[in-house]
Amino acid sequence: MEIRQTRGVVLRSTGSWYEVCDADSGNVYSCRAGGRLRLQGDRSTNPFAVGDDVVIEFHGEDEPPLIVERKKRRNAIVRRSVNLSKQSHIVAANLDRAFLIVTIASPETSTGFIDRFLVTAEAYGVPTTLVFNKCDLYGGQPDVTARLEYLEAVYQLAGYTTLRTSAETGEGLNELKAALASAGINLLSGHSGVGKSTLINRLLPGLELKTGDVSSAHQKGKHTTTFAEMFALPEGGYLVDTPGIKGFGLVELERDQLHHYFPELFAKLPACKFHNCLHRSEPQCAVRAAVEKGEIAEERYVNYLDLYENFEADTAYR
Repeated sequence: MEIRQTRGVVLRSTGSWYEVCDADSGNVYSCRAGGRLRLQGDRSTNPFAVGDDVVIEFHGEDEPPLIVERKKRRNAIVRRSVNLSKQSHIVAANLDRAFLIVTIASPETSTGFIDRFLVTAEAYGVPTTLVFNKCDLYGGQPDVTARLEYLEAVYQLAGYTTLRTSAETGEGLNELKAALASAGINLLSGHSGVGKSTLINRLLPGLELKTGDVSSAHQKGKHTTTFAEMFALPEGGYLVDTPGIKGFGLVELERDQLHHYFPELFAKLPACKFHNCLHRSEPQCAVRAAVEKGEIAEERYVNYLDLYENFEADTAYR
């Protein structure tokens, strides 16, 4: 029996089966992990993630192709596994950009959640755009609108690009399509209820992903996406849809390196008196001085301190 190998990209992962697109032919195969495959040092619950560059092996028409090798990842978005606190879960790999979908209300996305995601993205080298969704709901609510404008200013000051969108009215969809098309492989992520699936249905007409309502009692969304999956976009580029994330524990990071992943804090480090300043209570700290002057948003700085002080708890899922 002739054994044949080819390269491909994982389009969908369901835990035990993987849909892989053949890089040469474009054909999509349902594959299993090869029994003899060994991944050195891998402590994740999913050895293969959407976006992984893999080698698949064919053993005949009656046998499913096997994934026998995973090429080195350029980057990944990683979170703590929900039930296995000592293991990580790879959300997606080999990304050109992440788009974090957030909402000001119905439900509210906390800046603590946003900053944990951004720290992980910075640590693994994934540029991130913040997408403020459901903007059609904020009209006539001055407090909500003020909060939206404030958070846009906070994250733009930190160096992040922000967009406003509404799947209902179409606001910002052309800008989002253009950003997705220019980036290559894009991750769309966010916690449950932020309208991610509805946005994707507008970006990819005919896909008809399931959408869920937000609980009026708890202002929390319901999971409607079960597995991560990659789709080709009509305007170019690829979109990785992921299940809504309830919490985002930090993984494989060093506590004393946290400030490196807040770009606006790290930029001030050379001006601190001590080269290893952690920006907490050290004298002549340029970061604290910048916060007092309004050059760094106080809310971002407070979130950094919270992550630092609660680092051991935050490396667990939350």
